[in-house]
Amino acid sequence: MRVAIAGAGAVGRSIARELIVNGHDVLLIDKAADAIRPEQVPDAEWLLADSCELSSLEEARLQQCDVVIAATGDDKVNLVTSLLAKTEFGVPRTVGRVNHPDNEWLFTEAWGVDVNVSTPRIMSALVEEAVSVGDLVRLFTFRKGNANLVEMVLPEDSPYVGTPAGLIPWPENCSLVTILRDGQVYPPDGEQPIESGDELMFVVGAEVEEELEQMLAPRADRG
Repeated sequence: MRVAIAGAGAVGRSIARELIVNGHDVLLIDKAADAIRPEQVPDAEWLLADSCELSSLEEARLQQCDVVIAATGDDKVNLVTSLLAKTEFGVPRTVGRVNHPDNEWLFTEAWGVDVNVSTPRIMSALVEEAVSVGDLVRLFTFRKGNANLVEMVLPEDSPYVGTPAGLIPWPENCSLVTILRDGQVYPPDGEQPIESGDELMFVVGAEVEEELEQMLAPRADRG
């Protein structure tokens, strides 16, 4: 897979290293000359250019890319880069980095963003995940599927403690992805019971999140 990353700072370089390790071809683009450091990611291609300029993206052969990641520290640049990649070059998938939480609402398909990654939201979710028991915590949003990756630490008073996962009447548009217990990952097969303290991860439609939460951890204050 060929991936272009706009923004060759610490974030962009880190993403590039991970993708290269996984066998992908990576192009790093940045308009700042001091950001072009091929010695730090020697297996990547490098391009000194402005990703908001159509001519620069033509030089980068963006039409040959499977994914474009807009990972600069400027939300305006990330939006414009994503929009050009999608509308002018038909890139199948775009990922936009959100630097300021107030701008997250802009990072949608209307601006050519298939997936937005908000560092403040991820950090907040991780904090919630660390301290919350019995509350559904949203970890990630899949824009195209109108679904979310969510997690819950099952409370000891859940009515489904000890019930095999395959016998639980999960809501429609909801799929149990995995069960995490004592540092081990368990498949969500029909015979595996869920236990108090398990971390349950789901892909679920936003419209049934409340139903799932109330089902696993019913509380009077949830109605």
